Parts: sequence; C-alpha cells; structure tokens
Amino acid sequence: MKYQVVIGGVGGQGAVFLVKVLSIAASLVEQKFLGTENHGMSQRGGAVSCYVKIGEFYAPAIDEGQADLLIALDPSEALRNIQYLKQKDSTVIVNADESFPKLKQNVYKVDAFLKATNKEFPINALNVYMLGVTLAKDPNFPFTIEQIEKAITIMNEKFAKQNIEVLHKAIKDAKGA
Repeated sequence: MKYQVVIGGVGGQGAVFLVKVLSIAASLVEQKFLGTENHGMSQRGGAVSCYVKIGEFYAPAIDEGQADLLIALDPSEALRNIQYLKQKDSTVIVNADESFPKLKQNVYKVDAFLKATNKEFPINALNVYMLGVTLAKDPNFPFTIEQIEKAITIMNEKFAKQNIEVLHKAIKDAKGA
C-alpha cells in the first residue's frame, strides 16, 4: 500500500490529532507510517499543515502533485494545500459551504462548522467529523471504520465514546441516510 494524505487546518482544530489517529490505524494493520506537522503560528489560530504517508516511503514530506487525499478542516487551508494533490484520482474533503470553488479533484464539501454551531456535534470534534466524511466519501481511504474506531479509542479513551458517535454521525450524514 502507498497512500499520501495532507491535513490542513488552523491551530486548535485538531489536525495533529488526526495524524496521530492515522498513525495508530496504520500500526493496527501493520503498515509503515510517516507523519509530519508544520505548525507556524498554530497557537494563535495560524495555519497547520500535516503530511501523512502510509506504506513504503522514506521521507515524510509530500511533494507537489503527489497526495491522494486532502482533509481540510478550513476552506482557506484547502486552497493553500491543493497543490499537493495529484491532478487525477485524488480527493478533497473540505469543511466549507457551497461557495467553495470547483476544483479538478473529487471534492466533497460539508459545512461542519455550521453543523457544530447548530449543536449537531461538539465543535471540538470537528476533526473527527471530517474524518467520518472521509470514511464515507473516499473509496480509496486505506482504513475501515472499525480500524479508525480502535485508533480513536487508543488515542484518547476518555473521549472515545463521544468521538466515535461523531464519526458515525458524519458517516451517516455524508451518505445521506
């Protein structure tokens, strides 16, 4: 398996948490894993970009035009990181409203911020919600729901129940059920 993911967000949205969950999921299926974090001014709401490589890779950075998936927790961070995606057969999962522009890649938009504001799920679980949308919409995503659930539980057992509920809500919402 070879799969590359870029996660973009702003400080406090939980991009680094997603890197850790994906690394645990990779270890559960005995896949090699490399991940990096570029924080910038993340503690003040600045940009956070994370790179995740699953499989036989030897350097953690993702070159432009190489990523299979972009999970964007913020619409501006989707546009800031779009150059890392492959031109064909790549997916963007973005927290954005309908005004988000059309792109060459397969784009799945969900206004997760509005859903959290409307109390559909806790705002601090926006990252997990977007991971659930990814599970529902990206046919090439390398992990199953069960593997992600287990990784979430290993990552933070205290909040696992809440996060798994949000994960399932996102999957249900994304599938339109």
